[in-house]
Amino acid sequence: MARRLLFVYLLILTSVCLHAQYTPDVLGDDYLRRTFQMPDDYEGKVVCTLVKKPQLPDVKQAILYIHGYNDYFFQKQLGDSINAHGYNFYAMDLRKYGRSILPNQNPFFCKSLKEYFADIDTAIATIQAEGNDKILLMAHSTGGLITPYYLNSKKGNMPIDGLILNSPFLDWNFGWFMERIIIPTVSFIGKLFPNLTVQGYGNPNYSYSLLKQFKGEWEYDTNWKMIFGHPKKAGWIHAIQEAQQTIQKGIELDCPILIMSSNKSFPETKKWHNEYMTSDIVLNVQDIQKYGKGLGFHITQDTIQNGMHDLILSEKSSRNHVYRTVFDWMKGL
Repeated sequence: MARRLLFVYLLILTSVCLHAQYTPDVLGDDYLRRTFQMPDDYEGKVVCTLVKKPQLPDVKQAILYIHGYNDYFFQKQLGDSINAHGYNFYAMDLRKYGRSILPNQNPFFCKSLKEYFADIDTAIATIQAEGNDKILLMAHSTGGLITPYYLNSKKGNMPIDGLILNSPFLDWNFGWFMERIIIPTVSFIGKLFPNLTVQGYGNPNYSYSLLKQFKGEWEYDTNWKMIFGHPKKAGWIHAIQEAQQTIQKGIELDCPILIMSSNKSFPETKKWHNEYMTSDIVLNVQDIQKYGKGLGFHITQDTIQNGMHDLILSEKSSRNHVYRTVFDWMKGL
């Protein structure tokens, strides 16, 4: 009896300590956050940040969301919907993104996407320690490149039970000359001179299509998801190119994978077009569909009518399609 009471006491103490490491998040309501100190890198101090909703009673399954480039987790409707469908919800702001940006860092920069593997390992270990024995990964855009690249490194020891990809960044959205000549050249330079700036601030139209203050429906911190983006360096180009080349050869993951994209892309120019509200203006959806087929053995693909690049930020009927697709797919796991 004494041993049993000691075990119960230790279990309660562990639970209290785990919860105590979280603090209220900037999203408000019941969202919490926990910051992890990671080993220093070439820019100095590094952290990553796990955001979550409180555990559901007697629920041992969870979804971990990974954001895209120039991005962070702010999509409360996603977390709330996942909770409503019986999954615990977590989201990771990777190092140098969103809640994890530090003054000593160049936002969004990396020399290899492998730098994020430790962040995802940390998130998954924490989610498991909090009592979840079934974990799905959900990722958007660059997160949708990082996550299959990460899982490819875990073959034979797959830490998750399914992968959901929202417009994954599986290829550049440029013409033949850029993709075959310029990008490989810049990537090679990036190995030698990673801090060389190769692109300045970007076009704001995608931000305009999202933000409520312009033409969209959403509010978010534009210090973390910047309206004009952030200058890109050659080392980052190399990191993306390296991962895409691996993915495009076919990696054959053995977990179930759901891949979603808009039904159409539209070229972004400096001029505003209403088509920006109903198209992917960041990536080529045909590339997503083409290279998505090589990610694994159990692939489900769906195209979202009039979907934007971040499909869950599309207009209401399109994002409802996304949620139906995701939750119907999850029922089959």
